[in-house]
Amino acid sequence: MAARRLTALTLTAGAALLLTSTPALAEPKPSLEQVQRQVDDLYEEAEADTEQYNGLNEKQGQLQARAGTLQQEVATQQDQLNRLRETLGAVAAEQYRSNGVDPTLQLMLTADADGYLEGAGLQDVAAETQVETLRRLAAQQRKLDQLRDETAAQLAGLDQARRAAAGKKEEVQAKLAKVQSILNGLKAEDRAKVSAGTAGGGAAASRSSSARMPYSGPATGRVKDILTFAYAQLGKPYVYGAAGPNSFDCSGLTLRAFAAGGISLPRTSQAQFGAGKAIARDQLQPGDLVFYYNDLHHVGIYIGNGQLLHAPRTGKNVEIVPYDVMPYAGAMRY
Repeated sequence: MAARRLTALTLTAGAALLLTSTPALAEPKPSLEQVQRQVDDLYEEAEADTEQYNGLNEKQGQLQARAGTLQQEVATQQDQLNRLRETLGAVAAEQYRSNGVDPTLQLMLTADADGYLEGAGLQDVAAETQVETLRRLAAQQRKLDQLRDETAAQLAGLDQARRAAAGKKEEVQAKLAKVQSILNGLKAEDRAKVSAGTAGGGAAASRSSSARMPYSGPATGRVKDILTFAYAQLGKPYVYGAAGPNSFDCSGLTLRAFAAGGISLPRTSQAQFGAGKAIARDQLQPGDLVFYYNDLHHVGIYIGNGQLLHAPRTGKNVEIVPYDVMPYAGAMRY
């Protein structure tokens, strides 16, 4: 019995020793293609957040402008109200002075009976003026109160928009910081491939071009102005929230390019999609805008021959690529 107990203890100790001496299996290291996919996904999420940030910034600017207009109107209405109050006070004071003496005694004491009678007639006019002034004063006060309420609502909305934009900006920065952390953990050669978007083996990325060149195509009029501006931005860096002159995000580039052609577009890609006339894919012409992804968070300018000029993402520059390198969502003409 003692021998069996000793054997069992020996086996248990040996098993424990084997378990403690066996090294833990390491997590498999992701392939470069997997890293590329992770980075690309983060960039896409950051760009989608960027368009939301742009929309919140645009709303903030609109609210700020409206609040400023309302504040000026409140000041104007307050000034008019003060003037009405002064007028009413003057009328009341005049009536007090006129009614302070018995009318018969006033007639007896005055050396100018005609003047007195004229003044008595003016008292009736003054009474009517007082009533009208009171009406105007009450209406002016109501209008001023409404303006103040509207101004307070606009300022509250402005504060909410500011906080929402700041939160969205933090989300963008967090995703970009995560990308940078991933890149920092790669060897220099691999980092360059992932940064260029070529580590996944995609041929489309290798066909992109950001070389600076002037527009020399057949377009005329507004379209030529749009494309001339867009071509002049080739090679400039993508920066989220930027709309030139030294850097752009995707909708910032289209916004400025179309402004060069005399066409005013909204700030975000989603709003730009809603501002144009839908064009079938096989009807694309130079100067049309092409939109990508289900949420329309990316936009570029079709330049003809199956090519797109766009501001791609953080870490890359304004470039020309085949227009089908991203999930196509639709096209618009303006």
